[in-house]
Amino acid sequence: VQLQACGGGLVQAGASLSVSCTVSARTLNKYTVGWFRVVPGKDREFVDREFVAAVAWSAGYRYYGDSVRGRFTISKDNAKNMVYLQMNSLKPEDTGVYYCAARPASLGYSTSPFGYHDWGQGTEVTVSS
Repeated sequence: VQLQACGGGLVQAGASLSVSCTVSARTLNKYTVGWFRVVPGKDREFVDREFVAAVAWSAGYRYYGDSVRGRFTISKDNAKNMVYLQMNSLKPEDTGVYYCAARPASLGYSTSPFGYHDWGQGTEVTVSS
């Protein structure tokens, strides 16, 4: 699976921003796609990647990290093979590099970055206070 994230930028606290991920795979309905982030001061190694949200492509189940639940919404567009992360009421602590990743849906749900096999490059989100 190949993934490519884009859409990051600089916004003020309280604003909204959407990042997107293009997913290339032969059978997308066999995957769960997730978003992770690495905040400033952390290395971009797997252990520092914080779970943000995930969506099971076929079943449509959505999962959210505690820090973003109620503010962020993950969605997918089957026709475009895209996964979106709509981020509302952004806070300075949401600043970071956001990555999209995929794992086989047959393995179930995971919030651990070690559970995701394929990763896109990150897109940077900066929220100023």
